[in-house]
Amino acid sequence: MKSEFKEHFKKLLGEENAHFDAIHQRAYSYDATRKHYLPDGVLFPRNEEDISEILKYCNEKQIIIIPRGSGSGFTGGALAVNGGLILSFEKHMNQILEIDLENLVAVVQPGVINMALQKEVAKHGLFYPPDPASMEYSSLGGNVSENAGGMRAAKYGITKDYVMALRAVLANGDIIRAGKRTIKDVAGYNLAGILIASEGSLAILSELTLKLIPMPKLKKTAFATFASVKEAMNAVYKSLAGGVNPVSMEFLDNLSIRAVEEKFHKGLNVEAGAILICDVDGNVKESVEEDLKRLREHFLEAGALEFKVAQNENEVSDIWFARRNCSQSIAIYGTLKLNEDITVPRSKLPELLEGIEQISQKYGFKIPCFGHTGDGNVHTNVMVKDKDDKEQVKKGYEAVEEIFKLTIGLGGTLSGEHGIGISKAPFMSLAFSEAELNLMRNIKKAFDQNNILNPFKMGL
Repeated sequence: MKSEFKEHFKKLLGEENAHFDAIHQRAYSYDATRKHYLPDGVLFPRNEEDISEILKYCNEKQIIIIPRGSGSGFTGGALAVNGGLILSFEKHMNQILEIDLENLVAVVQPGVINMALQKEVAKHGLFYPPDPASMEYSSLGGNVSENAGGMRAAKYGITKDYVMALRAVLANGDIIRAGKRTIKDVAGYNLAGILIASEGSLAILSELTLKLIPMPKLKKTAFATFASVKEAMNAVYKSLAGGVNPVSMEFLDNLSIRAVEEKFHKGLNVEAGAILICDVDGNVKESVEEDLKRLREHFLEAGALEFKVAQNENEVSDIWFARRNCSQSIAIYGTLKLNEDITVPRSKLPELLEGIEQISQKYGFKIPCFGHTGDGNVHTNVMVKDKDDKEQVKKGYEAVEEIFKLTIGLGGTLSGEHGIGISKAPFMSLAFSEAELNLMRNIKKAFDQNNILNPFKMGL
């Protein structure tokens, strides 16, 4: 990067907020993908005006900007794949600006950690439902940029369902507002909807207005085992179609169960084909009990071997242990995990998992699956035994491509939570027609004519 550029940013932000040394470059060169791309520098804007001034200059000088929250993404969305400047919000723009108890909204800066907001609104008896697995360290700006989901999505939806309004800075430095604090707003195009899940490629989010709801007073957790994955998947969509509305409905297949048991020795039935874990909540005891009763009926009808309801917090923790520790446990199957977050209509879950089993047999890889079956979102993991064996790795990615093709053929999508970034960009043509991709490219150009905002992502 030219010295004149470096001096400009140091003067604009102060030397403590503009870094071009090797330490900062390396510290911001990777995310949860564990891929590394060195940026040219790291900037810490103090406010929206700083962002505007940075973008005006970068747009004029054709300098790439990559917005970054906590770097917890799984698809490389915050990586400087072709150089450029990282724009980080973790140092300054990390404040909860307002909790509006009358309108039930929170106004936050993009660097606020998801869990920090959840804890703060809970003090007022309120609830921010989106709960990605990374909620203890992922930022809300990143959650909105990726449209993050989580375990509670089956009942409460995902991030987009709670974004009421945004403030954002365009590539040329213009500041815009998208959406309102009102429940109803049908004036003009849905600009907020376009910016959600755009992975920082259209504008830089500077402020978020998020919907809150009252905290449910009661919650119960249930656990069931099944002889086969097919029986478990049938139980999922039949119970939901039957009117049960669980907060979450998570599953582990046999490979996942065996991995957790081998690593932690929790007494799981390693012969079980699948485990389902469900939470139900509400404000009336009778309503919660009715949901549990109907779940039990639907699960037993589908072939459940056992159905257990936790009686205290220790039992709740024990039930959820396997799901929380599943991802790390399956490392016993290989040194490289190719993890994808595919999603299909719930009724297609049996076909999806049967197809993945066939792909597993074809390529000789173990492919443990677990995830959010309440919303059709499955985390599938192609486990490559030796990450240093180039031929194995090549076949691993071929297996992933077949899984994507299977998913799309069942009416599903490439990603339910993690986004596209660079990891899934090569597969966008499987999911979208050329006309659809061109429309996305034109939207990108309308927002960012010089292509300085997080380019080379999403296959665009």
